[in-house]
Amino acid sequence: MSTEENRNEQLDELNEAAKAAAEDAQSGEQVVEQEEVSELDSLKEQLQDSQEQMLRLHAEMQNVRRRAEMDVEKAHKFALEKFVKELLPVADSLEKAVESTEGQEGAGELVASIRQGVEMTLSLFVSSLKKFNVEPLNPVGEPFDPQQHEAMSMVPAPNAEPNSVVAVIQKGYLLNGRVVRPAMVMVAKAQDAPKIDEQA
Repeated sequence: MSTEENRNEQLDELNEAAKAAAEDAQSGEQVVEQEEVSELDSLKEQLQDSQEQMLRLHAEMQNVRRRAEMDVEKAHKFALEKFVKELLPVADSLEKAVESTEGQEGAGELVASIRQGVEMTLSLFVSSLKKFNVEPLNPVGEPFDPQQHEAMSMVPAPNAEPNSVVAVIQKGYLLNGRVVRPAMVMVAKAQDAPKIDEQA
């Protein structure tokens, strides 16, 4: 073989080697591109999952904050509930003292002065309760409401609407619109209502 043929052969081999290397590089680039694309897709999915999780956590935090604010607001509004329940018998006693002196105007100056003192004390007590949003429930003539009233008995009352309150045995009280103690009431029953066996 001549040198020129030898050179041509070497050139052919080099060309083939270069082609093979180029093909290998191209297939390698395709593999790298495919790996990069799949890695990029994976990263995009992770990012989307993280964003969704962050949105959920943000919404949950807002709900927790809102609930906590509502709990604090209720705690402020109704913190006095137990204290008010303990004071209500005092108001009842003062009212009973005033009621017991009704019709006793001729009993003497001492009874009149005691009555006046009890009325002033009761008035002061009721105004103190009002400062803390405690309101009495005196539902005479109103329809019976089981949320605010406790029916002690049903009585025939021809002049009253059926199921309306005809008498209050004990006043009820509200604290910021919530019942602290329901009013104990007597309810009018309908004239033609069937008789209920209360012994049962």
